[in-house]
Amino acid sequence: MNISRERPATSTNGYIMLLVLLAIVVVAAFVIPQFVPVSGSSKAAKLTFIGTIIGTILALGVVASGFFMIQPNMAAVITMFGAYRGTERTEGLRWVWPWMMRTKLSARAHNIHSERVKINDFRGNPIEIACNVVWRVADTAQASFDVDDYKEFVNIQIEAGLRTVGSRHPYDDFEGEAVTLRGGGEVVAQELLEELNDRLHVAGIVVDEAGLTHLAYAPEIASAMLRRQQADAVIAARSKLVIGAVGMVEDALTKLSQDNIVELDDERRAAMVSNLMVVLCGEREAHPVVNAGSLY
Repeated sequence: MNISRERPATSTNGYIMLLVLLAIVVVAAFVIPQFVPVSGSSKAAKLTFIGTIIGTILALGVVASGFFMIQPNMAAVITMFGAYRGTERTEGLRWVWPWMMRTKLSARAHNIHSERVKINDFRGNPIEIACNVVWRVADTAQASFDVDDYKEFVNIQIEAGLRTVGSRHPYDDFEGEAVTLRGGGEVVAQELLEELNDRLHVAGIVVDEAGLTHLAYAPEIASAMLRRQQADAVIAARSKLVIGAVGMVEDALTKLSQDNIVELDDERRAAMVSNLMVVLCGEREAHPVVNAGSLY
């Protein structure tokens, strides 16, 4: 495919052409009355008058129809008989020959919030995902001539890029070893930005910002995955609780031995460890039992 490249157009300052238009009007106001035929004028004089009128009208029409306005962050693609003649980005009033066509494009930033799409993540789980994208036209020639409708092209490629990036990562990683859609927001946003820039380069579009705005399990598995997340949270909490309790028991036994508070054989040590672990890890309040006898 031939890739179009933007280049500057050749146009004239519109305010200068306004002076030219005014000059034509002034000159016509002084010249035309001199050619007004009077009674008994020859046919040549009448034709001269008509020609002057027609010439003045044509000159005014040519000059007046060549004006166009460029607002800030706007551009005009100039074509002549189907051939690209450049892009005008100079702000203000500009002028070109009237047979040169002007198509205006916005070079301002556009913000798109995509629709929610259902995809399968890296592990095949159905999820719903959406994103927000900020883009702008960088090359007006590519946007005008290399794609049919650059705005529709952007919308389609955003959805395609979102599906591609979403399928690269799992929604969540319970082992904590992979970049996930839920936990790796910055990484995923950067990947989405690069993916969209690669896809939209052919249309002369640059993506300045991209990020996820919606992420959730699909309704058919949402309740099951919620229970799984709750179970993982309970397991993680109990694991941390047990590790802390073991450390506390170890510190307590070490302190008792160092301070010679009590001598514990293996059986008594095991009983104390059991009691302390029950007290520290139990969900209910512990009720002490006074032992009046002996372990032996």
